[in-house]
Amino acid sequence: MLSSHTLSLAIHRNWVDLYETIWKPEFFPKWASGMSQGPLVPEGNSWKGRGALGPVKVRFTEHNPYCIMDHYIDSGFSKEIFVPMRIVANEEGSQVLITVFRQPLVSDEKFAQELEWVKRDLQALHTLLTT
Repeated sequence: MLSSHTLSLAIHRNWVDLYETIWKPEFFPKWASGMSQGPLVPEGNSWKGRGALGPVKVRFTEHNPYCIMDHYIDSGFSKEIFVPMRIVANEEGSQVLITVFRQPLVSDEKFAQELEWVKRDLQALHTLLTT
């Protein structure tokens, strides 16, 4: 079993409205730096693009009424990585939750760097939606 850490960000926007704004794969490169070096292009049931670390292939959950935005990242370095993502109601606003699983053989330092990366991406999402 992998250890994990869930990062959270509050956004003052209705949770369903927020989900409807950001669920599309085409929106991810606007804030997710691992997919931000160009547009994502559909390829079968996944999307291809260039990220900060090189080529990336991503599968996304289908649009759904539960505001689930899970995605599966294949950077070509190892197995596909599952990234659970949820939008949940927080009174009149929303909470964006992303869980990062520590992959096998990843050091404490590398895992801390991955968490900081996701924090920066969440901040980019917040800035994009609130400015």
